[in-house]
Amino acid sequence: MKLCVTGSAGFIAGYLIAELLAAEHEVVGVDNFSKYGPVTRSYDTHPRYTLVQGDAKDVDLLKENLADCDMFVAGAARIGGITYFHTFAYDLLAENERIVAAAFDAALWAHRHRRLQRILVVSSSMVFESAEVFPTPEGAQLTSPPPRSTYGFQKLACEYFARGAWEQYRLPYTIVRPFNCVGIGEGRALSDEHVLSGNIALAMSHVLPDLIAKVLKGQDPLHLLGSGDQVRHYTYGGDLGRGIRLCLESPRAVNEDFNLSTAVGMTVRELAEAVWTRLRPGVPFRYVSDEPFPYDVQRRVPDVSKARALLGFEATTPIGTVLDEVIPWIAQQVRTGRI
Repeated sequence: MKLCVTGSAGFIAGYLIAELLAAEHEVVGVDNFSKYGPVTRSYDTHPRYTLVQGDAKDVDLLKENLADCDMFVAGAARIGGITYFHTFAYDLLAENERIVAAAFDAALWAHRHRRLQRILVVSSSMVFESAEVFPTPEGAQLTSPPPRSTYGFQKLACEYFARGAWEQYRLPYTIVRPFNCVGIGEGRALSDEHVLSGNIALAMSHVLPDLIAKVLKGQDPLHLLGSGDQVRHYTYGGDLGRGIRLCLESPRAVNEDFNLSTAVGMTVRELAEAVWTRLRPGVPFRYVSDEPFPYDVQRRVPDVSKARALLGFEATTPIGTVLDEVIPWIAQQVRTGRI
C-alpha cells in the first residue's frame, strides 16, 4: 500500500511513518518544516520513503503526490502544547481550516480521478474538552457541549469535514483521536513564547518534557500548572503509530472514529512524582501549584473499548517504559542547550 502523510516532520508522524515502513508500506511525506525548522528522521534515506518539502495548503502539490496513493493521512496542522493554543487562538482556527480544506479538496480529486481509497483524519482528544461522561466514548463529541478552545473546536470541524465529504461525495474516511502522546523527537517550536514555570522556562509546553527538564535543572519545589489533580492518559507514540496503522489496514475502520489511548490514567502530580523519583531518588518530592491556563481540562479519560473490539488495538506501553526512553532524550536536549 502507498500512503501520503502530511505533517510528516511532526511528533506523531515520526512514530507512524516508522511503523508504516516496518510494515512494508510505501510512504510519501509532505512537510514545510514551519514548526521546528528542518528535522532529520532515522528513515529519511529509507528506499520506500520520499520526503516532499512543501505547504500542506497547496492543493496542486497534494494532488500531485496523491495521484498514485491508496491512502491519505491528513496529519498536517498547527499544533502545540498548552501555551501554544492560548497564544495562537485565532491562527490555530484559521490556518488549520485552510489546511484541512486543502486536504479534502485534494483527496476528493484523487478519489474521483485516481486510486485513493480513503482519508484518515488525525483529530484530537480535545474534541472532548467539555465532555461530562467518563470514560468518554466515541460519539460523545456530538452530545457534549462544544469545545471551549479554538483548537478543540477546529479539530471537531475536521471531523465534520470527513463526514461531509462522505455524505456528499462518498469519500471514505477514518477519524483517530490520540490522547496525550508521549515519546521522543519533539523539539521547541520556532514560534514558542518564553513562558516561565517558577524560575525555569517551559521546554515545549507539553507536560512530560517540561517536568523532566525542570527536575533536571534542579527546580525544588517543582512547579505544576494547576492543582496537579488533572487526569490524563499518557499514550506512547509507538502505540499510537501502531493504532493508526491498524486503522489504515483494516476494512473495519472505514467510516469509523476511534479513541486511541492507553486505558491507564494518572494525575499530573503522579506523573511529576514518578519523574522526580527517577531523577532524584531519596529526595522528598515537593511541589507548588501555579495558576493554570484557562483551557486546563480537568479530566480527559477515554473509553478505548471500540478500538479494542474492531481493531484489536490496545496501547500496552507502561509509563515506566516511556520514562526510560524519554528521560535520557530530554537530558541530552538539556545538555546541548536545545531545551
